[in-house]
Amino acid sequence: MSRGGGGGVGRHLHHVSWLWRGPRRALTAARDLYVRSLTGCAGHLGGDAAFGYPSFAAAAPAFGRTDSFSSFSSSRRSYDASAADEDLRELIRAASQRRVAEAEVARQQQRHPAAVPRSQSVAMARIDEDRPCEFAAGVSAAAVFPRSRSYAVGAGRRGRKLFGFVSSKKKPNSTQAALLPQLVVSLLRSSPAPPRPYDGAMAEYRLGVQLHGHADDVRGICVCGDAGIATSSRDRTVKFWTRDPEKESEYVLSKTLAGHSSFVGPLAWVPPSDRLPEGGILSGGMDTFIFLWDLHKGEVVEKMKGHNSQVTGLAVDTNGDIISSSMDCTVRRWRNGNAIEVWEAHKVAVQTVLKLPTGELFTGSSDSTIKLWKGRTCIQTFSGHADTVRCLAPMPGLGILSASHDSTVKLWTLTGQPLLEMIGHSSLVYSVDAHSSGLIASGSEDRSLKIWKDGVCVQSIEHPGCIWDAKFLENGDIVTACSDGTARIWTTDTNRFCSDEELAAYTDLISQYTLSRKTVGGLKLMDLPGVEALQVPGNSDGQTLIVREGDNGVAYSWNSAELKWDKIGEVVDGPEDAAQGQVHDGVRYDFGFNVDIGDGEPIRKLPYNRSDDPYAVADKWLLKENLPLTYRQQVVEFILQNSGQNNFVPDPSFRDPYTGANAYVPAGQSSSSNGSAPKQIFKHIPKIGMLSFETAQFDGILKKVTEFNATLSSDSEQKQVSLSETEMSRLPAIAKVLKETSFYHTSKLAEADLALLVKILNSWPPKMMFPVIDFLRMFVLHPDGAALLLKTIEIGNDVLMETFRKAVALPVQPANLLTILKAVTNLFDNSCLHQWLRIHSAEIIDSLSNCKSSFSKNSHLAYATLLLNYAVLSIESKDEQSQAQVLSAALEIAEDDAQDFDSKYRALVAVGSLMLKGLVKSLALDLDVKSVASSAKASMDSKIAEVGADIELLTR
Repeated sequence: MSRGGGGGVGRHLHHVSWLWRGPRRALTAARDLYVRSLTGCAGHLGGDAAFGYPSFAAAAPAFGRTDSFSSFSSSRRSYDASAADEDLRELIRAASQRRVAEAEVARQQQRHPAAVPRSQSVAMARIDEDRPCEFAAGVSAAAVFPRSRSYAVGAGRRGRKLFGFVSSKKKPNSTQAALLPQLVVSLLRSSPAPPRPYDGAMAEYRLGVQLHGHADDVRGICVCGDAGIATSSRDRTVKFWTRDPEKESEYVLSKTLAGHSSFVGPLAWVPPSDRLPEGGILSGGMDTFIFLWDLHKGEVVEKMKGHNSQVTGLAVDTNGDIISSSMDCTVRRWRNGNAIEVWEAHKVAVQTVLKLPTGELFTGSSDSTIKLWKGRTCIQTFSGHADTVRCLAPMPGLGILSASHDSTVKLWTLTGQPLLEMIGHSSLVYSVDAHSSGLIASGSEDRSLKIWKDGVCVQSIEHPGCIWDAKFLENGDIVTACSDGTARIWTTDTNRFCSDEELAAYTDLISQYTLSRKTVGGLKLMDLPGVEALQVPGNSDGQTLIVREGDNGVAYSWNSAELKWDKIGEVVDGPEDAAQGQVHDGVRYDFGFNVDIGDGEPIRKLPYNRSDDPYAVADKWLLKENLPLTYRQQVVEFILQNSGQNNFVPDPSFRDPYTGANAYVPAGQSSSSNGSAPKQIFKHIPKIGMLSFETAQFDGILKKVTEFNATLSSDSEQKQVSLSETEMSRLPAIAKVLKETSFYHTSKLAEADLALLVKILNSWPPKMMFPVIDFLRMFVLHPDGAALLLKTIEIGNDVLMETFRKAVALPVQPANLLTILKAVTNLFDNSCLHQWLRIHSAEIIDSLSNCKSSFSKNSHLAYATLLLNYAVLSIESKDEQSQAQVLSAALEIAEDDAQDFDSKYRALVAVGSLMLKGLVKSLALDLDVKSVASSAKASMDSKIAEVGADIELLTR
């Protein structure tokens, strides 16, 4: 009895145990079948479906974020994430090997249209983790697709994150279950074979073509089918580039489309039609307008006005409608130039819009989400990014890509499941694009173009500025839009590589840019004085001086006993240096603020130095972040409050582009209405930054040099100092380089160019020097020109001082005097020449002061400008002796009633700046600056009266 009863209970427990283990057995079987089915499916996938794209593991719809990160496991057989990863990689490799064969099949089908392949379909079964696995009728085990609510991280942060499977006890609802078949369909949807099959290996991208033409940041790129490439810029233009008919690998500028009143951002291509026989280009600007350009005519044929803020995204629907997004939080649909639909897509700025050929419409926003729309109804919100979603791009056959300010790129299914996360950028990611070969390209604030394959960064290409946009051409080349004003095309085809000379020049450009950002001991290397600073004796025994020697900073100590500088050694950044301030994009700042704009906006990183103008920093930062300028005052107040600069005085040279005032005030507000705004005590002081004379009549200069050279050639006694035809032909070439100021970051000047100018200055009679001095004035504004001049001085040939002394020698030539005044003033534009200016300040100011009787009106203005620059320089160097000399000279101009208003104004600003920020306030009071201020306050010129009031405040 007991035995029988025990057996019955045993059998009962056995059945219970068997039933209890059922779900686990079902899930284990489903898991194994799924992996085998994916590998088996490799032979059935067509076109771009999974071929060559980043390896993936399917994840369930992103119905909510989860903190659960683990891997599915069972007691009998653990699921190894790395093994699953390899299975999936095998799937990709198997599929990729078939790509060439499928491309050939596609070509055969084009030749024989009747040979239509049999279509294939795949059914999908639902797996409920709380029940035994049930398969729908007619569904084979090979079609099993496991569900998962959360995902696991398969790789570390330095590479990729592969989303795998996680068990969950929560049952999916009917909506969730219905979304899963769409994922399978999207993965298996066939697409045309690519023009260049992916074979599992990738050649390295190299520079192919550089598109020079824009005067400011290149912000956007549009691939216009086979017609060409369009680029947009902060210079307010759109440029259209076409292939050079003489050299297929090159591009030439075809059209410049000018019409926007502010910088241009997003672009879109409108294919040719009866109305637009050569196609059209859509452009959106910060001016809130959208223009449709007729490429044939180069004219605007439609102007769309409706957005209240910057246009951030453009897309063209299959029916020809135009879809736009904006910082005003809205999306608009346009037809024939009119907005037919408008809706608020997000509560904060919409940064990008994407319309797929299959009908799906997506938006990305500063709220860090992506939304999928059906009409004006949001049917899915993708959450996963930690910051602004800046760009969206299609990934054919898989879903969409997103680039974010959180420094990542993500791959999503069309229904919101995260498939892959690509980590490698060190700063904001502005753009992403995919090629039919499966490669992905992303551009970032960190100045790198990164190329990804299977979720792994396989190449990183450094640029001389941030990359605003990156797009693939059909042939696999990549076009990048850089903040240095240049668009570049990168290629793996050796036939399209640029010349070795151009590549060397680009490599040098990168090196120079990197060097300009290099710091030693917390100091910028390029801001350090050169070795010529060691010619100046120290002030006290043990005084330390750091100078730039090549690519290094070297410390010296003054030995007063032997009257020489003793070398201490090379300066490097140590742990204590790194601990000071904040490092942002490789540059150390005094502060690295996390700015909370409010209104649901995510936290932004804002670097700032105490020496910066917060208004200029705010403007630049808002433009970079694509935030409305109405935030400007809030950002400035945030900076001032958190940096302890509550008594900050704005730069008087700043003029808001909208109001013309010194500080921007949003519409409907007055500067005094905001109680937290910093109080403006002074309107015009202190002066920050240097002034220069940047315009020149090169045609007139060259004409005068030609005239003088002809005179010398015809004089038998002076013929030997005249220039040869070869030398004369070189001058227009130098002038051409100096004219194109927007290309100073890439153009080059040679030592021979400076040697030619030096030859003329050393040998021509003084009365013929002035056009060459004027040439030198523009030469020093070019970075290469200033560097070459400094190099010549450092080897003992101080051509600057020799030319200056000739120009001010008696009898004074007024033309020489004016040109040398402007030339010396322009030296302040390059910090590498500041040490030379400090060393010779006393002689320069004294010599010019003695020549004042020969000054023209323009010479007086140039002299006042030079003194203002010297005031700024002496304040920066804390040179009290130089400040006193500048103060005295500036007061002479301020007291002279015969001076014109502009000269007097600059002299007064120099006086006020020296009193406010310098060491000579007491000296100014001794020199009766109070009466000068009172006289200035009574001036009929408002600027002089205002700066006079500023100075009077300092005397109280």
